[in-house]
Amino acid sequence: MEAGMSDELETIRRKLRFRSLRRGTKESDLVIGGFADLHLQDLSKEQLRQFEELLDENDQDVLSWVINMTPPPDRFDCGVLEMMRDFKKNL
Repeated sequence: MEAGMSDELETIRRKLRFRSLRRGTKESDLVIGGFADLHLQDLSKEQLRQFEELLDENDQDVLSWVINMTPPPDRFDCGVLEMMRDFKKNL
C-alpha cells in the first residue's frame, strides 16, 4: 500500500474512532465504541465508509439494527453491521 493511501486511511480511522467514543449512552459507547476499538485498524476503506455512514445515523436506530430488533434500511445491511452484530453477541 502506498504511503499516501496509508496516511489517508489512518486519518479516517482517527476521525471515526473519535466519533465512536462518548456517543451519549453507555450501551452506545460499549457497542459502537467497543467495536471501533477492536476493529477499526482492520477495516478496509469500503468498510470504513460503511462504518462512517452508520455513525451518521441515530444511535438508537443503529443499536436496534445491531440487536436485530428492527431491520436496517437496505443501504445499511452491510458487512460492517454484521461485524457489529457479531461483536455485540460476544460482549
